[in-house]
Amino acid sequence: MKQSLHLRQGLQLSMTPQLQQAIKLLQMSTLDLQQEIQQALESNMMLEQLEDDNVPFMEATPEKKNEGVELTTSEGSQTEIPDELPVDSSWDDIYEAVMESGNNSSESVEFETQRSAGITLLEHLLWQLELTPFSERDHAIAITIIDSINEDGYLITNPEDIFQSLQTQIDDLYLDEVNAVLHRLQHFDPAGIAALDLGDCLRLQLQQLPESTPYKAEALLVVTKYLDLLATQEQSKLMKLLNFTERQLNSVVALIRTLEPKPGSKIQQPDSEYVIPDVYVVKHHGIWQVNLNPEIAPKLRINPFYSAMIKRADNSKDNTCMKDHLQEARWFIKSLHSRNDTLLRVAKSIVEKQIGFLEHGSIAMKPMVLRDIAEELELHESTISRVTTQKYMHTPNGIIEFKYFFSSHVGTEGGGECSSTAIRAIIKELISNEDITKPLSDSKIADFLKEKGIHVARRTIAKYREAMLIAPSSQRKRIL
Repeated sequence: MKQSLHLRQGLQLSMTPQLQQAIKLLQMSTLDLQQEIQQALESNMMLEQLEDDNVPFMEATPEKKNEGVELTTSEGSQTEIPDELPVDSSWDDIYEAVMESGNNSSESVEFETQRSAGITLLEHLLWQLELTPFSERDHAIAITIIDSINEDGYLITNPEDIFQSLQTQIDDLYLDEVNAVLHRLQHFDPAGIAALDLGDCLRLQLQQLPESTPYKAEALLVVTKYLDLLATQEQSKLMKLLNFTERQLNSVVALIRTLEPKPGSKIQQPDSEYVIPDVYVVKHHGIWQVNLNPEIAPKLRINPFYSAMIKRADNSKDNTCMKDHLQEARWFIKSLHSRNDTLLRVAKSIVEKQIGFLEHGSIAMKPMVLRDIAEELELHESTISRVTTQKYMHTPNGIIEFKYFFSSHVGTEGGGECSSTAIRAIIKELISNEDITKPLSDSKIADFLKEKGIHVARRTIAKYREAMLIAPSSQRKRIL
């Protein structure tokens, strides 16, 4: 094969650094954008955050001097502390002014809003362990068992595996010792802790109830032997096996329902995660308006002090560095403005198409795809995809991600289209209003939608139901 050189001419689209930066900022979430802005402020001397639009840069507020005017207190004395105070007076009578704090903020600190980090289940159990008399040997076993308890309060490692892991650390260890320590830990707070499974958890809680509790013995029998029948709501079998009347069985079930299936959740509460909306949608004088959230990104500008130091004809190292920083700052501010403008345009387009959702909820959602917005705004679908990812809209129906408004559709008898989101809302409404003794099957739901002119297959109903984490009709049936 002979080697040769060929010269080809062609066109290739290359992304400039400015375009790469604009695309990067466009697809960032609110939290990522705030971190990016903070990093840019720390690395670029030309960028500064505009705290107050009314105060010009590098302008200090002149201090007011009291020329020939002496400030007096309520007692007529000067502001300086006198050598002696009247015996029958108090400090507040002489000085009425309250000393201000070290900062210049006029807002008082609300200490009620400052709460410490919540205690974890592990810390709660270790605290009880230190207050309980254990030998050094049992204390080591207890530490291992507590480390094997998950956030719900269940023991994720069986006692046999714990025994095998401790044999190399503790001499002459027996399985009965591990079970004995586990039995003591199961009496810790909260009730039902360190259980092996759900039945064991319910049993531990029932055992700690007073002996005078009605139907305690019957409830213990149900959770230890017939918990599977209780889960499947087989009332007739339970009544026959236990020789209970319907009234007695209902009383036993009512007692079991007072128990906590996840005792660890009572101690360790999950931290609340708040979503910061990118835009606000409000109805003003009958018109839906869309506004950007001013708190998602601080206002930036070029520092006039440093930019004035740049000399045009100077090619020194410092001047060149300042020129580069100035150019990067301008690109960054321009990219931020472009991001906000595109975000606002897309949000307004979505609101115009989904007014039914804003006024009536998910059941009035219209089908919409990315191409609809892209064609209206003359943008690429990839740009719309970046804008709608991890961006949130504050609406009267809650804070909703942009992508929630885009859904597929199915045909109707009238030749129209129905959004899959609206179908999910209809399914959820039907199931929430169903008779718990005779829940609706997927086929019945499909028939009901067909009567309304919406043709949806039974397997599609099942797919939507599973996506909403709704159990099938056999598991939703409630007799007890």
